[in-house]
Amino acid sequence: MQNDYIIEMKDITKRYPGVVALDRIQLQVKRGEVHALLGENGAGKSTLIKTLAGAIHPDEGEILVEGKAYQHLEPRLAMELGIGVIYQEFNLIPYLTVANNIFLGNEPVKGTSIDEKTCIAECEKVFERLGITLDPRVPVRNLSVAYQQLVEIAKAVSKNAKVLIMDEPTAALSGKEVDMLLDLVRKLRDEGISVIYISHRLEELFEVADRVTIMRDGQYIETLDIKDCTRPRLISSMVGREMGENYPQGKYGTDEVVLEARHLSNDKIQDISFQLHKGEILGFGGLVGAGRTEVARAVFGADKCSGELYLNGKQVNIRCPGDAVRHGIAFITEDRKQQGLLMKLSIRENVTISSLDHIRRHGFSLDLKKEKKLVEEYRHQLNIKTPSIEQLVSNLSGGNQQKVVLAKWLLTNSKIIIFDEPTRGIDVGVKFEIYQIMRDLAKQGISIIMISSDMPELLGVSDRIVVMKEGRLVGELQGDEIQQENVMQYAISD
Repeated sequence: MQNDYIIEMKDITKRYPGVVALDRIQLQVKRGEVHALLGENGAGKSTLIKTLAGAIHPDEGEILVEGKAYQHLEPRLAMELGIGVIYQEFNLIPYLTVANNIFLGNEPVKGTSIDEKTCIAECEKVFERLGITLDPRVPVRNLSVAYQQLVEIAKAVSKNAKVLIMDEPTAALSGKEVDMLLDLVRKLRDEGISVIYISHRLEELFEVADRVTIMRDGQYIETLDIKDCTRPRLISSMVGREMGENYPQGKYGTDEVVLEARHLSNDKIQDISFQLHKGEILGFGGLVGAGRTEVARAVFGADKCSGELYLNGKQVNIRCPGDAVRHGIAFITEDRKQQGLLMKLSIRENVTISSLDHIRRHGFSLDLKKEKKLVEEYRHQLNIKTPSIEQLVSNLSGGNQQKVVLAKWLLTNSKIIIFDEPTRGIDVGVKFEIYQIMRDLAKQGISIIMISSDMPELLGVSDRIVVMKEGRLVGELQGDEIQQENVMQYAISD
């Protein structure tokens, strides 16, 4: 009798010095199902999938693949058994073509050379099977993130994957790209391929998952049929507590205008004018590519533009980010790892790097005692979870990295903070903390511009929303007007 489960992980335990990363974890994946793996950052999801991929050896437990038991797997053995993994950081070679990437290490040969014609033909067969429209001859570096994702999937399928692990596959995708990926996940399931799907976007799980396994603090919590779940039920199981309201309540905006943009224009945005009030959270809505980030970059001086900026009624000339910082404007970018943090430095160094004048003694020496005191205060204030402020930021979860970026800007005494996709890649529990921090900042009179592609977040956090389309501001919503239908009406209207 054939086992219903293609993958069984029983009592998987992994210990590191001072921490149990996995504590008797259970995971059972059926043949031809989409099985969601859910948990906050730090729950142990990444460690578990690396164990299944053979990158990590568990200290205890066993892994069964199609009923055959293994104490641990090696990467090559995992691939031979049909287990493929698509990590958030793709394993592609940018300067090779799509076809060469898909068959890398397994290229068809003719004599002593790669048979490019066969390689392309076989690639096209895989694309046809998956319903992908893409030229196999194109270098991978020319593709969008969404199409690079498709190349990774095609590569796994070409190796006869029976189980495909997808780690946050939609984190950097737009709405239409997400729909395209979810359609492909359904197609894989229909072909009998099992998908282990990891995502913080709960709405996606309700669209494609059959079952969900929930982890918390390195422990197995439960496995549920998705049809029996609600969003509050999943969140409660993930965080171990009732979250209550999804978004903090309270509005603190005043009539005082702290920032006014008049007719900002460059090659990405056209005639942008808006006002930001003291203590207000102003949301920027619109489809990906509408120009929202470009407005933020223009205000921050990262991109040149024409037009006028006024701070507290006085015209200012912001020519570069340094000018913006001196005027009390901060920018928490969408890509915190590349543009917001120095990943090889400690929390302490990252928090104070933009405010060294605050901790400088006479001359060039730093008051290290004062520096430590300041960073510890922000660590406590923002609830940055870390054993020490000397911890490298690369070792922190996404939510705690975001808090470090925020601490850095708060130390500069910023009065206006731009958040670009503030909770991208951050788990549900920490999302609520970020929202609460933003609301607390507004209560203190700090003004916030928030760019978000997460519609519930945009609606739930913003006091007022301006909507962009194709580089222009096309609408403004406030009060009872703040509804998804109204945002989308502006975003897609002719």
